[in-house]
Amino acid sequence: MRPPRLAAAAAVIGSLVLAGTLTAAGLAVPAARSAASNGSAARVASAAAPVVLISPDLWRVSGAHRAAPTTAFCEQHYKIACYLPQQLRQAYGLPKLYAAGITGKGQTIIIVDSYGSPTVRHDLAVFDQVAHLPAPPSLTIIQPAGRVAAYQANSNREGWAGETELDVEYAHDIAPGANILLVETPTSENEGRTGFPQIVRAEEYVINHHLGGVISQSFSATEQSFANRERLVTLRGAYLDAAAKGVTVLAASGDGGAADVEFDGTTYFLNRATSWPDSDPLVTGVGATQLHLDAAGDPISPATVWNDTYSVATNQYIAGNNGPGPLASGGGRSVIFPRPWYQRGVRNIVGGRRGVPDISMSGACNGAADMYQSFPGQPAGWYPTCGTSEATPLFAGIVALAEQVAHHRLGLINPDLYLLSALRAHGIADVSSGSNTVSFRQGRKNRFYTVAGFRALPGYDLASGIGTINAPIFVRELAFLADHPHWSVPRLKAALARLD
Repeated sequence: MRPPRLAAAAAVIGSLVLAGTLTAAGLAVPAARSAASNGSAARVASAAAPVVLISPDLWRVSGAHRAAPTTAFCEQHYKIACYLPQQLRQAYGLPKLYAAGITGKGQTIIIVDSYGSPTVRHDLAVFDQVAHLPAPPSLTIIQPAGRVAAYQANSNREGWAGETELDVEYAHDIAPGANILLVETPTSENEGRTGFPQIVRAEEYVINHHLGGVISQSFSATEQSFANRERLVTLRGAYLDAAAKGVTVLAASGDGGAADVEFDGTTYFLNRATSWPDSDPLVTGVGATQLHLDAAGDPISPATVWNDTYSVATNQYIAGNNGPGPLASGGGRSVIFPRPWYQRGVRNIVGGRRGVPDISMSGACNGAADMYQSFPGQPAGWYPTCGTSEATPLFAGIVALAEQVAHHRLGLINPDLYLLSALRAHGIADVSSGSNTVSFRQGRKNRFYTVAGFRALPGYDLASGIGTINAPIFVRELAFLADHPHWSVPRLKAALARLD
């Protein structure tokens, strides 16, 4: 177990919890590449923690299928692609790692979802049969923030059950040897959707009890939906703990492209907006790409930024209309957090603000992942599913693989991600095509709006982050940097070249 290696993070954390203002000084660039101390993070008083409404970042394509649909089936019937779990493993080159015994063995992926799913164990077993995977060493379910009420089929519980199934199945797909810890959180009946305070309490519990090395969060709330900065800062306790105790925290960057929704969850802001917790400097924001694969899972062409906004076929099977509708990887500049030290090298892109996402994985609806579910309220079967909710558990599995190689937890990985990008490490696959511009109609007059987003660029951009990964190389590179926190940049560059 190891805290963040770049910057004396423990010294920085105290500055980040100041209620009211977050200054650039609180995110200063460290003087040297050194590991942080293991001091406990400062705690924020929870008495004023507000209820902030959140929702899962996933979309389902079409209806249930008795058998997992193939790419050819989806292309023929829906004019979009869908992928089997083994195609995604092949796309990222994971069989090479599995052949070397790197499966996530000995690691634990923590998945946090509101409510959970009453059928998650059964459904993972069905998924594994089709995916040709063994069961995980363990699938443990806990409710540390309070007992979850008995399942009743309604749109809210069904939505979170689907999110839970997707998270568990695809974290396991990538790291089949890792343990899965599903952390379910409750909500009061009159909230409609869960509040962040319960999630914070649950995450603090798993962090303080050292139950796993990477936390996957496939949910978000628009930064501008918080009444003020103080309201958001009071909810950061778990991420402060994670940074101090060497736990990696991931969060989906959202599915609205450069736009995002207001507090009502349906009305879009008419200007660029980003979401939290992916915008938090102590969290790795995971965006989404569109993969272009053949039936075996081999790439036909390089990955592009996920943006199905203007795809008639995709809108037909998501919303039942021709669109356009915001269906794109979230990304942009935070209005809450200044630029962290590890983004200094991309300051020409992010300016003085925290930029998201940090990295991207598969998440396009035209390229959806086959997920199995059987919980009450919806027909049992296979559903092609998409969004940054897919991308985030995929990357959680990648982190677990790197933890196995490193023989310890990785902690805050963002500094290492940007260092790998700056060094043009071969494990980083640049995404150089696409944007997250979105268009939509809304309001009583059904007016047409466009929120101009960000285009993919060489290196870092606000649509795909540093890009995506070539897993056999990336996993070893990430682990290597974690094991050599004091090496100089020239020495690291020479060593990374030998890992290829």
